[in-house]
Amino acid sequence: MKNYRTVILIALVVILAIWLILPNNPGIHIGSLSREIKTKLGLDLVGGVQILLEADLPETQTITSEAMNTAKQIVENRVNGLGVNEAQVQTVGSRRVMVELPGLENPEQAVTTLKSTGLLEFVDMSVITQQQAATLKDQTILTDYQLSGTTPVTSTATITDTTDLAKHVWPTALTGADLEDARVSTDTSGAYEVALTFTSEGATKFADYTSKHVGDVLAIVLDKKVLSVPTINNKIEDGKAVITGNFTYDSSNQLAVQLRYGALPIPLKIVESSTVGPTLGQDSLRKSLLGGGIGLGLVIFFMAFYYRLNGILADLALIIYAVISFALFRLIPITLTLPGITGFVLSIGMAVDANILIFERLKEELHAGRTLRQAIDLGWSRAWPSIRDSNSSTLITCLILFWFGSTYGASIVKGFSLTLAIGVLVSLFTAIIVTRTILHLVLDNIKSTDHPRWFE
Repeated sequence: MKNYRTVILIALVVILAIWLILPNNPGIHIGSLSREIKTKLGLDLVGGVQILLEADLPETQTITSEAMNTAKQIVENRVNGLGVNEAQVQTVGSRRVMVELPGLENPEQAVTTLKSTGLLEFVDMSVITQQQAATLKDQTILTDYQLSGTTPVTSTATITDTTDLAKHVWPTALTGADLEDARVSTDTSGAYEVALTFTSEGATKFADYTSKHVGDVLAIVLDKKVLSVPTINNKIEDGKAVITGNFTYDSSNQLAVQLRYGALPIPLKIVESSTVGPTLGQDSLRKSLLGGGIGLGLVIFFMAFYYRLNGILADLALIIYAVISFALFRLIPITLTLPGITGFVLSIGMAVDANILIFERLKEELHAGRTLRQAIDLGWSRAWPSIRDSNSSTLITCLILFWFGSTYGASIVKGFSLTLAIGVLVSLFTAIIVTRTILHLVLDNIKSTDHPRWFE
C-alpha cells in the first residue's frame, strides 16, 4: 500500500511537471497571483548585448557598497524602462556593474541610456534673448548648482558675442530632484514629447519661478548639455510641463527613462561591450539541444543494454528526472545559457551514476542468493552512503562556484553552478524515491531465477 501511495505522489509530480513544460503554458493566475511560465534564454542563445560598466572615479577613491547597490538599482530600472525582456543586472566586485540584455536590437541606445548620469537641470537664462539661447542648443554649458534659483548670472547681461555663452556659469532654478515622473506623450499633432510631473515641493518652486519669468528663457539641460531652450509663456501652477523637440519614440523614451530613474550616485563608464547576433544565438541553441538529445539518448541506450530490465526502469526514472528539472527551470525561472545547459547535461550523468551504484549493489545481493525484494532494499541502502557523499560534495562545489560567479560577475560560472545544483537535487529525489519505487512496483512479484537474462 505504501508503494502505491508513493506512485500516486510521483504521478502527480510528473503531471504537474509536464503541464509546466507545455510550450503554450497559460501561466498561473490565482487571485492576485499572476505568474508567466516560459523558458528564459540567455543572450548567448538568443543574441543580445553584454555591457560591463565601471565607476569612472580614481582607483584611490573609495566607493561604498551602498553607492554601488544604488547605481545597480538605477541601472536595472533604466534597463526595464527600455522594455528589454529577461535583462540581468549584477554588481561585479566593488566597482563594476554587469548588464546583459538578451534580444536587444539597438545596442547604441542601451549604452547611451546606461552610462548617462541623468543630471537634469532647469537653467535660468533670463538675461539673454531667445535668439542667443537658441545658439546653445546641443552645446555643453557650465552651470551653478543652486536649488533656489535666485543666484544672479555673472556678467552675462553685457554679453554680445554668442560664441562665448557656453563658457559662462548659469544658475540652476530646479533639478531632477524636484521631478516626480517623466513619460512619453504626444501633442495634438501626434509629435512625441516628454511629459514631466514635479513633486509637490518642485511644483511650488516651478510656479514661483515661472510667475516671475514670463517671457524669459528657461533652458532644459541634461548632463550639462542643452536639450531645449523654451520660453516661459505663462505661470505654470499645476506642476506639469513638457519637453518638446524633434523626438522619435525611441529618443523620447530614452530621455524619459533617464529622467524618471534619477541620477546615478557615481559616474559610470563603459569598460567592455559585446554583441551576440541572433543568428549565432539560434545556432548555439540548436546545437545545444542536439547535443543534449544525443547525450540523453546514448545514456538511455547504455542503461537498457547493460542492465536489461533494471536499466529500462532506470531510463523511465531518468526521463522523469529530465522532465522535472526542466519544469523547475521554467517555474523558478532560471535563465538558460550555454554553460547552464552544460551543467544540466552533466547532472544527467550524476543521476545515472546513482542508478549504477544501486544496480551494481543489487546484482551483488542477487548473486548472494537474496530475493529481488531483499536485493532492492539492501542494494539501495548500501549504495546510499556513496550517493549521498558524492552528491553532497558536488553541491558544495556548486555553492562555491555560485558565490564566485555572483561576486566577480562571472555569469557563465554562475549559470553552470545553478543548473548543476538543481539537477543534482532532482537526481537525489529520483534516486531516493522514483527509482526505488519503480523497482519495487515492477520487480516485487518476479523471481530473478526464472528470468536470469532480464538482470544479467
